[in-house]
Amino acid sequence: MQLSEQEIVRREKLSKLRELGINPYPANLYPVNHTSKQVKETFAEGKQVIIAGRLMSRRIQGSASFAEMQDAEGRIQVYFNRDEICPGEDKSHYNTVYKKLLDIGDFIGIEGELFTTKVGEKTVMVKNFTVLSKALRPLPLPKEKDGVVYDKFDDPEQRYRQRYADLVVNPQVKEVFVKRTKLFNAMRNFFNEAGYFEVETPILQPIPGGAAARPFVTHHNSLNIPLYMRIANELYLKRLIVGGFDGVYEFSKNFRNEGMDRTHNPEFTAMEIYVAYKDYNWMMEFTESLLEHCAIAVNGTTTATFGEHSIDFKAPYKRVTMTQSIIDFTGFDITGKSEEELREAAKGMGIDVDETMGKGKLIDEIFGEKCEGNYIEPTFITDYPKEMSPLCKEHRENPELTERFELMVCGKEIANAYSELNDPIDQRERFEAQLKLSEKGDDEAMFIDNDFIRALEYGMPPTSGLGIGMDRLIMYLTNNPSIQEVLFFPQMKPERKQVALTDEAKAVLELLKKAEKLPLADLKAQAGLSNKKWDKSIKELTKNSLAKVEKNDDGLFVAIV
Repeated sequence: MQLSEQEIVRREKLSKLRELGINPYPANLYPVNHTSKQVKETFAEGKQVIIAGRLMSRRIQGSASFAEMQDAEGRIQVYFNRDEICPGEDKSHYNTVYKKLLDIGDFIGIEGELFTTKVGEKTVMVKNFTVLSKALRPLPLPKEKDGVVYDKFDDPEQRYRQRYADLVVNPQVKEVFVKRTKLFNAMRNFFNEAGYFEVETPILQPIPGGAAARPFVTHHNSLNIPLYMRIANELYLKRLIVGGFDGVYEFSKNFRNEGMDRTHNPEFTAMEIYVAYKDYNWMMEFTESLLEHCAIAVNGTTTATFGEHSIDFKAPYKRVTMTQSIIDFTGFDITGKSEEELREAAKGMGIDVDETMGKGKLIDEIFGEKCEGNYIEPTFITDYPKEMSPLCKEHRENPELTERFELMVCGKEIANAYSELNDPIDQRERFEAQLKLSEKGDDEAMFIDNDFIRALEYGMPPTSGLGIGMDRLIMYLTNNPSIQEVLFFPQMKPERKQVALTDEAKAVLELLKKAEKLPLADLKAQAGLSNKKWDKSIKELTKNSLAKVEKNDDGLFVAIV
């Protein structure tokens, strides 16, 4: 392992601490009795406190030093005075340990007394300090010179890979995750007060049911059978309704072996709730009340800002049927159309479709491409065609449709709900239709779950269910356009080995990181390099598999790998 100069120096300090008989990683409890926030809120001159956290900055002036310490609640100023810390003849605890062997990023514990500085800053006068953990790697802290900030730790890839460092040096990031927890708590309290019961269902399943998605597959050695990571928990929750629960809900980790982008991660969190003796009309009103409650709990208001949009989660929300939505934005009426008519219509709209797609997927593609993005304010899209909803009850007035809605916000779906299908014969027929789609090559078609059909044969009362994408909802409530910003540890490509690049190649790579793909001529113009340096830089990036040159009908493009 190749160490930087700073890492080598910190390891040398680690050895010197041990030589002085100081354990840089002590095991015993440290008796913290105040956080930085509590110090400020309950401040009293002369009050004795014990605090702990990271040393984040310091200004050493001979026998005295002002410093900042950061804990889970924020930062507090601390004052080190040599004679306060070392009242006797031996001044080494200040002169050697504090001044020479501590570094920014080290965890320390402080016993001290509160006082106010001449400029009015609430401060802890250090009476004694203890090394709690020596940091061997320097934090990626920004630097400031002449009012200009340099070296911010703001590269998204580095921030997501090293979230631990991101949270330390960009403390505003923590607020997103505080709000995420507030959202879960608010939703859980809403359900509990309504009398519904939180449950847990299997993550490893013999059949990946409850959604149309490509699963992750694993193998159970003892049973010698394939198992699938959960794509949804719907069928298990409905089994519990069969078993006699009137209302159940679960916050579940789901896994779908599909593409990754700014709104999709292969591992994500969903909430699903099922309530007996209800239908999708009741569930629409329930969803409005739920989201209004959650928005207030997270932000203190029903309105949220997302990019250039202001969204109001206050009930009620607009309702539009899917058929009407497609008519509104394409002029095409899907009612009664055959699979081939839908395919030709989609092609005529410039939508990429293929022969494996059945009626449901074709309609979904038309809606997704031409309609979905137009709904900014919360809007219920209702009454989906039967082919799109194999687990949903047939519409009571139109047998071609189902009693289903999706809630659209800022052009994306955040909730999906049904009047649940509880007719076991109809359910089997719907599964068999899915099997035919699978045989045509649709790798997202549902499996036949015979045990679930057996459960329905015992009888399930009229039920309505709702699923909400929790990651996407918190994106909207915290104004984050990327799902990676609301996940502590999003899935990432394997980390590349560090490659030594020329300054010119680095500059070209930075331009590519911003756009991911650019026409070769545009990238060259932006780089502003001579022909010789340009050729050398591109060869350097492609040789190290950092970029690739592609050719298509529109010309030559350079893409980041």
